[in-house]
Amino acid sequence: MPNLSMNLTASARDVPGNVALRCDDLQLTFTEFDDAAARLATVLERAGIAPGDRVGLMLPNTPAFAIVLYGILRRGAIAVPMNPLLKSREVAFFLSNTGATALFGSPGFADAATAAAAATGARCWLVDDAGLDDLMADVPPQPRPVDRTDTDTAVVLHTSGTTGKPKGAELTHGGLARNAEVTARTLLEIGPADVVMGCLPLFHVFGLTCGLNAAVSVGATLTLIPRFEPRQALEVVERDGVTVFEGVPTMYSALLGVASEFPESATATLRVCVSGGSALPVQVLTDFEEAVGAVILEGYGLSETSPVASFNHPGRERKPGTIGTPIEGVEMRVVDDAGAEVAQGEPGEIQIRGGNVMKGYWNLPDATAAAVSPDGWFATGDIGKVDEDGYFVIVDRKKDLIIRGGFNVYPREVEEVLYEHPAVAEAAVVGVPHESLGEEIGAAIALKAGAHADPAELCDFVRTRVAAYKYPRKIWLVDTLPKGPTGKIVRREITVPASTTESTAP
Repeated sequence: MPNLSMNLTASARDVPGNVALRCDDLQLTFTEFDDAAARLATVLERAGIAPGDRVGLMLPNTPAFAIVLYGILRRGAIAVPMNPLLKSREVAFFLSNTGATALFGSPGFADAATAAAAATGARCWLVDDAGLDDLMADVPPQPRPVDRTDTDTAVVLHTSGTTGKPKGAELTHGGLARNAEVTARTLLEIGPADVVMGCLPLFHVFGLTCGLNAAVSVGATLTLIPRFEPRQALEVVERDGVTVFEGVPTMYSALLGVASEFPESATATLRVCVSGGSALPVQVLTDFEEAVGAVILEGYGLSETSPVASFNHPGRERKPGTIGTPIEGVEMRVVDDAGAEVAQGEPGEIQIRGGNVMKGYWNLPDATAAAVSPDGWFATGDIGKVDEDGYFVIVDRKKDLIIRGGFNVYPREVEEVLYEHPAVAEAAVVGVPHESLGEEIGAAIALKAGAHADPAELCDFVRTRVAAYKYPRKIWLVDTLPKGPTGKIVRREITVPASTTESTAP
């Protein structure tokens, strides 16, 4: 497939007057969006940015992000999206790692952007929506997108670095375009009349593909929220007639906490909700659907897979607690440590193969070879199993596995039980070092507003519902759990207090 930005030119041709991007009072039609991206491409050309050059993108969720991204793609350059909240040393790493020669930063986070650019010799533009208009004033549009091939790199997305320094996953024009097209057509089933909520960060692959690129590919509207806040999100759903909501599990928990403040009519336009990024507790799913009246479909993917790999497809049986079946053009399997497929129902590492899999890690051939087999299977590091109907279930991250006295304990299984307690808003189960057992089961818990439960009660609640070696002996209450930029709970950042409630039961 040619340059990914041609999705935008096609929608500008087919539905020119449709609103493409909205952020509060600011609206851009597809004609205006395409023209802005074409003029940004000219800005890059005049600045000496050549096809294949890397350009950093460090902007919040406003139309400026989308314009800059599609301008970079149109120029044939490679976008390197980053969280605007990164510190200068982190930004400098992303720039130096990819050899980026330019950076678009936000005036609201100017210090980190300018310091990183100065340290790496990259040119830095500080722009917001108004500033971008000024930058492109009197600049003619680049006539057409630069030719690219399916295998040319379009975006370098850095992984979260849970096992060391972040690695830059090279996502191609063909892989991203195909993933967005399949997502729009077979998973979201959206068209020009739909309004997609854009509260997922666009610098993350979930928001980038399933929000921005999918909406652009079919001429749908993407309504943006610069930073997620549950009340504001529901207000925008009502105001803009949002039909598709995409979020991570913690967003659904937060929406549940304020849903009672809104009339049923506020969410009447919602047709489907999508959850990804991490496992959605079944209790949160059922409570949300009852409160809001919209179905949640859960899927699965990673930065390295563009991202969508599997989904609970509309029109098929939905199995809460599963990540569904592989999407069109994708294969999945579960293997043991030797790489052999395990029996149905047995846990093992999930592997993925298809056109959605990354080209590789930027300038890391050894890491690429370790992650992707010669025949194209990508090792996800996630432990899962597949049922008799071909539906996949995530058991947990391979790295999050807790081994207590020789027994394997998967945190997600215990967390699912904790979420069944009526007072629990958020829960994270972690391994706590133990002298004789190796690891003990610990749980950090945030309660719902106004709810009361002590650690001993929570311990007993789980103890009666799981095997004796699985329930958390150490439980502590927190105001909130640490989260990454997408709202995903980050277990590695949980601090175990010196003193916790500990059960003496076996």
